[in-house]
Amino acid sequence: MSEKTEPDTTAPDDQEQPLITHLLELRDRLLRMVLVVLVFFIAMFPFANDIYSLMAQPLMQHLPEGSSMVAIEVASPFLIPFKLVLMLSVVLAIPYILYQLWAFVAPGLYSNEKRLAMPLLVSSILLFYAGMAFAYFVVFPLVFGFFTSVAPEGVSVMTDIGHYLDFVNMLFLAFGIAFEVPVATVLLVAIGTTTPEKLAHYRPYVFVAAFIIGMFLTPPDVISQILLALPMWLLYELGIVFSRFVVAGKKDEQEEVAVEEQAAASEDYVPSADDEASAGHSVDASQEPEGYAEDDEDYRPLTDEEMEAELDSLEFVDEEDEPPSTEPPKGA
Repeated sequence: MSEKTEPDTTAPDDQEQPLITHLLELRDRLLRMVLVVLVFFIAMFPFANDIYSLMAQPLMQHLPEGSSMVAIEVASPFLIPFKLVLMLSVVLAIPYILYQLWAFVAPGLYSNEKRLAMPLLVSSILLFYAGMAFAYFVVFPLVFGFFTSVAPEGVSVMTDIGHYLDFVNMLFLAFGIAFEVPVATVLLVAIGTTTPEKLAHYRPYVFVAAFIIGMFLTPPDVISQILLALPMWLLYELGIVFSRFVVAGKKDEQEEVAVEEQAAASEDYVPSADDEASAGHSVDASQEPEGYAEDDEDYRPLTDEEMEAELDSLEFVDEEDEPPSTEPPKGA
């Protein structure tokens, strides 16, 4: 009997490792993440002031002539660029950080989960960066241009560098998370929580929810709210499109698994003793009575002559089998 082939959903590593081994591996990977962030920070810290000037460029180009940003706190000229470089180091190290997390959990995943997780991981990183770029190049100029243009007469717009950093960080995070909508949509469909048809049915509600989320995640202005809500809605539609491909791929995979299991079951089938006995038992055609046929439709009853001939043959057999009589004949 051939060995049964394992389905495609089995984990590659079936050997369980002790807890201390996993903890040591997790510690090593965390140290690697911290080391990479530290390398980025050391490389960029000498250019901290230039990096902050680049970050403040969308606001500086809309400030009135003669205005500039200010530092209210005493240590702000040092701490704010320091904070910015540290946060930028973490953002740039996100691909390596996620790779280390992936390498830690990948041995415990099934092969079909790996095929789904890797594209989602890569697309989530790219979409997060796309959201930040959209905020910097599109949202910041429009928002800061609006804020500086509506300032009352006699009010000098002089933004604190710490408050500005907190403001742009909030927008970066909001747009980075908002651009993850396709990933969340595809993931919900992949795990069976919903279907593309249901997502399309809830389209009007999602459109309203996008504006509500934009109201909470962005500053209290209509421009930034609209600039966040519209991309979220468009990305939701994009997620529905990609989720249809995921459903089609799952159907093809289920069909392949069913075919493989059916083939493996047919190869591993061994007839039992009862099956062999029933298969080996057959009726001898010579022992079948005349007129008998396997198919009931071909059955033909015996004629009168054939019946009499059968009875005569039976009487003849009985006479031959009768033992000879031992009594003397009468009159002897």
